[in-house]
Amino acid sequence: MSLTFYFGSGSPYAWKVWLALEHKGIPFEAKRLSFDNDDTKTPAFLAINPRGRVPAILDDGFALWESSAIIEYIEERYPDRPLLPKDIKARATVRRMVNEADNYLAAASNELVEQAVYLTPAERDPDKSAAAKKQMLEELDRLAKCLTGSYLAGELGLADYAAYPYVRMAQRAEERAAGFGVARAAMPEKVQAWLGRIEALPYYARTIPPHWKA
Repeated sequence: MSLTFYFGSGSPYAWKVWLALEHKGIPFEAKRLSFDNDDTKTPAFLAINPRGRVPAILDDGFALWESSAIIEYIEERYPDRPLLPKDIKARATVRRMVNEADNYLAAASNELVEQAVYLTPAERDPDKSAAAKKQMLEELDRLAKCLTGSYLAGELGLADYAAYPYVRMAQRAEERAAGFGVARAAMPEKVQAWLGRIEALPYYARTIPPHWKA
């Protein structure tokens, strides 16, 4: 295997890349870095990504970080099983969806996870949590409107892999602290069905954050 994929368990940015790698069928070695052990700050990893963050890849000696850059690279380097449509307008639409996921879905999802998972009950801010939940539900309504077919942009691809981790993390927040996330049953029916289709993919189980399986 010439490509090594560095990830942290529970990182939605890394999850997006992992799903994309599996979609394309690229042989790779996945290396999990522990946040608790500061694995991303070791000299060995900083030589790959001087920012000390995941995800990152090393492909035949070429190091790259930042999830969007990694996906653009693997799409061009490994063109089989494309993540993006051929039509220029359709490609632009997918890229817009990815940017929306990384900006709006991410902001709401990250705040929900922060409140539910990383703060103690005494430290939680109900107002911040309520605002993040409202934003997430608004974004989910937007996703539902995009789902005119089985997937967000027609064919299964990058738009789905970019959005899915943030939505699933919002559900994870609810599983960890009831009332501080978004339960699947509270999501639009179209979004619930879409989540189920992603989770039925043959490679999906390999990408689930390892610590969730413990």
